[in-house]
Amino acid sequence: MKKWFVAAAALVVLVGIPAAYPASPNGQAQSGDDGAATKACKAERGTTTQSIDAFKNKYGTNKKKANAFGKCVSSKSKDDDEKAQGDDKNEGSSSAAKACKAERGTTSQSIEAFKNKYGTNKNKANAFGKCVSGKSTSKNKDND
Repeated sequence: MKKWFVAAAALVVLVGIPAAYPASPNGQAQSGDDGAATKACKAERGTTTQSIDAFKNKYGTNKKKANAFGKCVSSKSKDDDEKAQGDDKNEGSSSAAKACKAERGTTSQSIEAFKNKYGTNKNKANAFGKCVSGKSTSKNKDND
């Protein structure tokens, strides 16, 4: 009887610890910095059946759209991070990225030409980063 009790207690401890500290997709514990994003998503989700269904349709990506809340928090916290980085570093970096995305185009020919123009490594996979870096650097020089 004692062995069973000890085994059950150990199981409760092992199951309780990960539940208390949920892991992010990369296996690290979440920091809890997403408080504002969580509140915004709760407010957006609402409490009525219609608002919850609309929320799931907007953010859910799996079959039952059960991941909608996590996707909402993730997208809102990424937006907050990008805004903070834009305020701290390069205010024009998002417009530089938009300009590079437009320049890259969507056809295979335009993408290949874009890679040849900006890519510097063996497979030219760094083309987009080089484009954004070049455009945001030139904007900062213009502002000085």
